[in-house]
Amino acid sequence: MHSEISHPDKETFLTTLNLIIQQSNTQIIQSTHLIITYGSAWVYRNKASKKIVANCHKVPQSQFDKEILSAEIIEKSIKNTINLIEKVNPTCNFLFTVSPVRHIKDGFVENQRSKAHLITAIHNSQHITLNTNYFPSYEIMMDELRDYRFYAEDMLHPSKTAIDYIWERFVETHIDETSYPIMEEVASIQKGLTHKPFNPNSKTHQHFLENLNHKIECLQKKIPSINFYK
Repeated sequence: MHSEISHPDKETFLTTLNLIIQQSNTQIIQSTHLIITYGSAWVYRNKASKKIVANCHKVPQSQFDKEILSAEIIEKSIKNTINLIEKVNPTCNFLFTVSPVRHIKDGFVENQRSKAHLITAIHNSQHITLNTNYFPSYEIMMDELRDYRFYAEDMLHPSKTAIDYIWERFVETHIDETSYPIMEEVASIQKGLTHKPFNPNSKTHQHFLENLNHKIECLQKKIPSINFYK
């Protein structure tokens, strides 16, 4: 579990966890499409429990063994994921992809091994259901955006230019053109929600907020399922 939701009070922590489980369950049941992105085949196994952990929570590395999952193990996990979701949402569509972020801390060769295991497992799982597809975000980054100008300062993460390019490729291949106008409206509203005013109390900013709320209300009348988090 991610450290962002940790809390010193046990009851508060459990309440938060249960709420997240409920929300996740609702989203899985109601979703028409699920995008699943895998980042690395490398995992850490706790020496005492012999179990693979999701987060080390700053526990000394000496308490863990690092290992790489085989393509066969990952493929079995993917099959289990699809089967479990289809039990509660049989018409759900799955889109798999591999993160273009390179895990160089594992090593250059180790990173390539890891990505290869993930890609192999995903492609071997495509026959499980007709509702599966693959988007080559990692391949686009490695083959089409090979120049280092497409990387952020850490030389590992894609730059904004690369992110925009991959997003455009995704839109072209997986989103119907009739949805483009709605996407533009959503993008405009999201940009407005992240705007940080120089003077929040000014009449200009208050007028800006009124227009923004009006845009949100109009869009939600057309598509009630859309929610914006301010």
